[in-house]
Amino acid sequence: MRILLLALALLSSQSLYAKDLYMIRSELSFPETMSILQEIIKKHGYQVSRVQRVDIGLTKSGYKTDMYRVVFFGKPDEVREISERYTELVPYIPLKISIFAENDETIVLAASFNHLRSAYPDKKLNKYFDRWESDIQTMLEYVRIAD
Repeated sequence: MRILLLALALLSSQSLYAKDLYMIRSELSFPETMSILQEIIKKHGYQVSRVQRVDIGLTKSGYKTDMYRVVFFGKPDEVREISERYTELVPYIPLKISIFAENDETIVLAASFNHLRSAYPDKKLNKYFDRWESDIQTMLEYVRIAD
C-alpha cells in the first residue's frame, strides 16, 4: 500500500510540473524543424542570439544523439531593460526553446512563465510574461503544423 501511495504521489507531482511545459512533436526531420523554428522566431520579431549544442555532454554519458540544441532568442531592447531593472531575472533571458530528435520525430519544448508570475507580481513584468508565453505557444503550434 505504501508503494502504491508513493507511486501515485510521484505521478501527480510529475503532472504538476508538466503543465508548466509546452511540447510539440514534428514529423519533419531535425534540420527542417530547426530551420522552421528559427524562421518563426524571427517572424515574431525576436532575434536568435545563439544555438547551443547540448548533445556533446549527452554522448559522453552514453546517449546516442547528435541532435539536441537549445535556441536562445529575445528582443535586444527588452533583454537589456529587464537585465538592468530586474537582475534576478537574468537566468530566464534570453528566452529558450529546446529541440531534439527522437526516433523519426523532432520534439520542441519550452517552459511556461507561470512560476515567475507569483514571484514577480509587477504588472509591467506580467505583460512581458503574457506576451512571451503567447508568442512561444504560437511559435510551437506553427512548428507543429508545418510540413
